[in-house]
Amino acid sequence: MLGSGSSTYLPPFAMKNDPTLSQYLLRIAQAVEQLTPGVPPDLDIKEGTAFVWQADLLQLKPANKVNCVDLILLKGINQARETLLENTCRFAKGFPANNALLWGARGMGKSSLVKAVHNEINQTEPFSLVLVEIHREDIHSLPPLLDRLREQSKRFLLFCDDLSFDAGDSDYKSLKAVLEGGIEGRPNNVIFYATSNRRHMMPRDIIENDQSSAINPSDAVDEKISLSDRFGLWLGFHACDQPTYLAMIDGYAEHYRLNVDSHILKSEAIEWSVTRGARSGRVAWQYIQDLAGRLKRKLDD
Repeated sequence: MLGSGSSTYLPPFAMKNDPTLSQYLLRIAQAVEQLTPGVPPDLDIKEGTAFVWQADLLQLKPANKVNCVDLILLKGINQARETLLENTCRFAKGFPANNALLWGARGMGKSSLVKAVHNEINQTEPFSLVLVEIHREDIHSLPPLLDRLREQSKRFLLFCDDLSFDAGDSDYKSLKAVLEGGIEGRPNNVIFYATSNRRHMMPRDIIENDQSSAINPSDAVDEKISLSDRFGLWLGFHACDQPTYLAMIDGYAEHYRLNVDSHILKSEAIEWSVTRGARSGRVAWQYIQDLAGRLKRKLDD
């Protein structure tokens, strides 16, 4: 019985001179240790230029090979290409630059452009810019990632592909504070690029539903779309026309030395786009993969 002046309670088996108490305490210690978060290991950057953030381990996983194409092969997005390249070059050299949101049509090279720009800069100035990809479902771990990158001497391009938020998803609020508005904000050695099929990263029906049920409808809309305002650079991507689509095909065929009669190449490419019901950079690349396979050619640079 416990009370003032009473000794600490011990289980009955502790009163016996046997090893049961030690085993009992060991199990408790092991359980407590499992519940206590460990100290994350130091980031191992070394000479790598591309990593994937593993939120569960609080660690960066090196990417053995970045899946990207040469910047010059990205057709139909000339203005976006030059704008993003200039913005990223400024950042890599230590000058101010803006976070960028690449939004618009599917398959028109949004994520390909980010990776190609990173590759272009590192070809000019090796190891000057490190690409770190964070998955959409790991956005909640962005603050600890930035804390760890802040300590590094290198400059980081933080990239999230296909960023969007659904009903009841509150991660966008923490992202807003990290990008701009928080006490610390974004570290000077980190820039954030995101791609999305929607300019405001929120489905239209969610915005409209919140607007209809809010006391002040304009405030509800402002809250939902304010995340995109944190990106100083907006780059829109739109569906391409047939001449642009065929220019993509010609560019790939020439680059990878796929020797096919121009009339056959054109007719097959058009037929391919018709069967897919779309024209885009992704559709063009899928046709080139099919063509290279039929020609028994590898698409290695």
